[in-house]
Amino acid sequence: MMLYRFLPAVLIVLLHTLVGCQQRATEPKQVDRPAHPLSNTFAWKVGAPILETDAFREEEWIAIKDPSLVHYKDRWHLFCTLRGHERSHAMVYTSFEDFEDMGRNKPVLLPNHTGYFCAPQVFYFTPQEKWYMICQAKDSTWDPIYQAAFATTDRIENPDSWSALKPMGVAKPLEEPYLDFWVICDEEKAHLFYTSDNGHMWRVETSIPDFPYGWSAPELAFDGDIFEASHIYKLTDSDLYINLIEARLSEDRRYFKAYTATQLDGEWNPLAADSAQAFADMTNVQFEADTWTNSISHGELIRAGYNERMEAQLPADFIFQGVLHEDRKGKPYGEIPWDLGLLRPKVE
Repeated sequence: MMLYRFLPAVLIVLLHTLVGCQQRATEPKQVDRPAHPLSNTFAWKVGAPILETDAFREEEWIAIKDPSLVHYKDRWHLFCTLRGHERSHAMVYTSFEDFEDMGRNKPVLLPNHTGYFCAPQVFYFTPQEKWYMICQAKDSTWDPIYQAAFATTDRIENPDSWSALKPMGVAKPLEEPYLDFWVICDEEKAHLFYTSDNGHMWRVETSIPDFPYGWSAPELAFDGDIFEASHIYKLTDSDLYINLIEARLSEDRRYFKAYTATQLDGEWNPLAADSAQAFADMTNVQFEADTWTNSISHGELIRAGYNERMEAQLPADFIFQGVLHEDRKGKPYGEIPWDLGLLRPKVE
């Protein structure tokens, strides 16, 4: 302390300031950790099926499933899979102004592929100013014959305008199936996710200029109690992506879990990822008419837009395929009579 008597006042102040800075630098930083911006509790109501196989009279179709829905120019545009006896898989299109008018327009079979193709995802790819349909398909001229595939059009409202399917060259994980292909883009890359029915979700990527080709080697993006139909969205009111992915319980009851991540190549964290607290399951669905399904399967969240960013805002409607246990009992998967339904958020 004797030294202080010989130091100018300004220098003493400077010494105190430096000591204080050193003390503060060694103290642990207090980081504010905001609460999770999303609720992990979901509740739904559902009416009668919105589209059934009875709408297709040319052939005795077994099921209508795998819906992909976009809203563009004041109309809804719906694409989905048909399964039948004469033709195992086909793709169908219909459009309507509102769901009450869905049955007024006759659904049309897409003519751009005559063999197996199903599980569509439809979006507008802004950099190329084209509509894309991503799906899984087979063609005897491809190597391998089963792959992720795409078609394009400039006119989503014209089912005859889609180009013939082309393979995307997405690699298959070793010794595992791959299905339910889903594309979502950020500022620099297109990311493609798919599942393999064994708890694995895979991711590949390519640059925006190289899309729809140039995919990287498969990378395991998630390993857990999941099944298939991983559909991922960028939440417009959050910095998060949400992954809605199908799981299954006893009697092959299908339901949806929800996970979130801050980036598409990042870690997926559980949001509503338990059968007791799911994103969508029989435990949180209220029927407004007769109960017509025990499963919530291959669903798609109704998007806030229609482009490659896959933007959505919760709460939102959720279109899905469903069936009763008694109607599927004893049937192989290809003969299960799925119909389409619409979950609407339940407001207390």
